[in-house]
Amino acid sequence: MKPITSDRIAKPAGPFSPAVRDGDRLYTSGQIAQDPATGKVIEGGVAAQTEQIFRNLEALMSAAGTSFADVVKVNVYLTDMRDFTAMNEVYARHFEAPYPARTTVAVAELPLGAIIEIEMIAG
Repeated sequence: MKPITSDRIAKPAGPFSPAVRDGDRLYTSGQIAQDPATGKVIEGGVAAQTEQIFRNLEALMSAAGTSFADVVKVNVYLTDMRDFTAMNEVYARHFEAPYPARTTVAVAELPLGAIIEIEMIAG
């Protein structure tokens, strides 16, 4: 297992690697919409936070030598399922068919007051 990080994302808010490569697979930790400069969750609704998460994930994927085209599984965590449509509109701009498998669930809370968190597996 090889840890993957990037200076283009905020430092983790806990004892974990932002991503790890295990053989041909890349596993990202859940990413929230942290501003890389401040480490704070950005202001704005779910669309703005989703865009920031994709910028953070792209930085990790690039550091690992992979891209969204290699993603096979995505897990999305929302604090309010009413944000599903707005999240989905941003999400759809980052993938092309065939789309990765995906699970989207509602959760009570997320770290640092985030309203969305996304993790990916790429192969």
